[in-house]
Amino acid sequence: MKFGKEFVAQMIPEWQEAYMDYSCLKSILREIQNARKRSGAVTRKQTVHRNFSGLTKRCSRVTSSQELENQDIMVSEVIGVDGFERYETSIMRVAEAGREPELVFLKTLDLEFDKVNHFYKSKVEEMVKEAVVLNKQMDALIAFRIKVDQPSSSWTCSETVSVDVNALDVTEHRETVADGSNHGDSTRGNVPEALSVLDRIRLNKAQETPLSRIRNVLKLSHHEDLKFTRENLNKIEERLKDVFIEFYRKLRHLNNYSFLNTLAISKIMKKYDKIASRSAAKTYMESVDKSYLTSSDEIRKLMVRVESIFVEYFASSNRSKAMNLLRPKVKKEKHRTTFSTGLLVGCSVSLLIALALLIHARNIIGADGKNIYMETMFPLYSLFGFVVLHMIMYASNIYFWKRYRVNYPFIFGFKEGTELGYRHVLLLSFGLNTLALAAVIMNLDMEMDPNTNDYKTLTELLPLFTVGLVIAVTICPFNIFYRSSRFFFIMVVFRCIAAPLYKVNLPDFFLADQFTSQVQALRSLEFYICYYGWGDFRLRQNTCSSSHVYSTFYFIVAVIPYWSRFLQCVRRLVEEKDSTEGYNALKYLFTIVAVCLRTAYSLNRGNAWRNAAWFFSALATFYGTYWDIVFDWGLLHRSSKSWLRDKLLVPHKSVYYVAMVVNVVLRLAWLQTVLDFNIPFLHREIMVALLAILEIIRRGIWNFFRLENEHLNNVGKFRAFKSVPLPFNYDEES
Repeated sequence: MKFGKEFVAQMIPEWQEAYMDYSCLKSILREIQNARKRSGAVTRKQTVHRNFSGLTKRCSRVTSSQELENQDIMVSEVIGVDGFERYETSIMRVAEAGREPELVFLKTLDLEFDKVNHFYKSKVEEMVKEAVVLNKQMDALIAFRIKVDQPSSSWTCSETVSVDVNALDVTEHRETVADGSNHGDSTRGNVPEALSVLDRIRLNKAQETPLSRIRNVLKLSHHEDLKFTRENLNKIEERLKDVFIEFYRKLRHLNNYSFLNTLAISKIMKKYDKIASRSAAKTYMESVDKSYLTSSDEIRKLMVRVESIFVEYFASSNRSKAMNLLRPKVKKEKHRTTFSTGLLVGCSVSLLIALALLIHARNIIGADGKNIYMETMFPLYSLFGFVVLHMIMYASNIYFWKRYRVNYPFIFGFKEGTELGYRHVLLLSFGLNTLALAAVIMNLDMEMDPNTNDYKTLTELLPLFTVGLVIAVTICPFNIFYRSSRFFFIMVVFRCIAAPLYKVNLPDFFLADQFTSQVQALRSLEFYICYYGWGDFRLRQNTCSSSHVYSTFYFIVAVIPYWSRFLQCVRRLVEEKDSTEGYNALKYLFTIVAVCLRTAYSLNRGNAWRNAAWFFSALATFYGTYWDIVFDWGLLHRSSKSWLRDKLLVPHKSVYYVAMVVNVVLRLAWLQTVLDFNIPFLHREIMVALLAILEIIRRGIWNFFRLENEHLNNVGKFRAFKSVPLPFNYDEES
């Protein structure tokens, strides 16, 4: 792999604007090369000096006049009015053919180097400040641990665990504290002060719960009482362990940032020497080596200290275990996943062909029991079709997110190394598809058994068994079938149900939006309960359509996803004081009214219902389409020349225009409900399923551009790490 591609592949996506613009520098080198080819590359000595206004210049090293004459370039360090050092390169000997491109190249290189150097220094300063905070957290942890181990002890500990970069011997301090906690009275003389740190701290909530939210509404304290129990100690250690893991991850990324950019400068200077026939790389790299980017060792020191603390306090002095936690192994694609996915795709295609042949061979389309089958069995099996299609769309989203370097694991908050790739999602989707198709083929009877005058009980229960199996696998506590992802999904579903009682994060409202496109699947689940609970499935008879209770829940089920999103918007409006969330909540309120009116019209008919459904559906469609394109996708900016946005991940702008048009067209699918548009050879249930499929496809398209916009927002703010809550809160920080 060429370095340029490897350089881009190893970038932190959210920091990509802060890296060296390697491709730009390469393009300038090509201009130099072309200019030299056109003119025959005549070289002559010419001293060129370029000055920057408002800067005080000083040479990075002392050189004699003879050395200056022999050098191709001279790199000077300059101090700006902001007090930050910058670098200026002067060309001592310029080939006339490449004069202008060489000046542009070196000026661009200086600007890129200054940008990288400044960004790195600012991030190191952030890490040092964070280390000070962690130092105080460790002080509290040690004191808390001592208090738990020695509840009746009156002695105290003033020595602390430090992760500060200026600490000379952290290990020695930590061992002293540990020994004190184990030996009790033997250290009484070495600790003159009381455990005063415990008087100044409170225990923060691990995460918000419905009960804690109610306490906040009632203006009660959101801090837990500091109870010195072993259970609390274990919770604190787990939470602080996560904090250290995330902190170490930041240090590793920052260390890699320094290495990659230094390597990029070295590579580009070697190319410059080769193309311009110079020996400038050595001189420039000497300045790079003296810069803060490479000479600073704060990050290395912090990494060593964090490793030492983590090994002793969070891994029982087992270094191998500690490093496995601090440096989780990258999840590698397994060949068996690809093989299994291909096998299941083949099975799905074979079963589809077999199903088509059976329908044709048995003349099922013209059979007498077709209408009964379509009104009873088809809604049951269509549930699996909706779920499988949504999973395939999500797998395609993952594929394109990875292709265009959208950091979806970070955006969704997946634990590092546990996120599913598109192959894993396809494996699950085609596995479910194969299972459902096999059940359909086994349950393709159109007529009753003449001997028993009913349908076979076992085959009629196949849809219910399949749903039960899917639910059982989803909630299975054993570490099979991607347990981490399953539990994450269950947790987010619960947070969607209890929307107003939890702080709303992106995974919460993203999943709630997915459910708004699965209304028909939720209605299929309602039909399962009615059909198998109150109907006679052996005769394929039910009274669902004539039941007032079923009709009432037909409304409620359709409204639940939109109501959940409405509550989430209200929660964010109250919490963040952002008026945009109020307008977003209004969008879902209009959609709830439109869905209810369309449902009422489909059940009751009548011009009044029709006109009301027309008006509110048109209003909700216009509102929702505008919100999708302008707010969720961040497109149609007037300041942009193309009316899209300044930054686009997909290189072809036509993709965005097509997506906007498709979004509008698919949002108009509701017209079929009020226009009573039917195709003679298609059953009503098939029309309903087709409309649901179109909405799922629209949601899949929406997903990609929604996360692209979120990713670009993170890039603009250099937001590359999640915020991990600290276990302790000091009174002076309250």
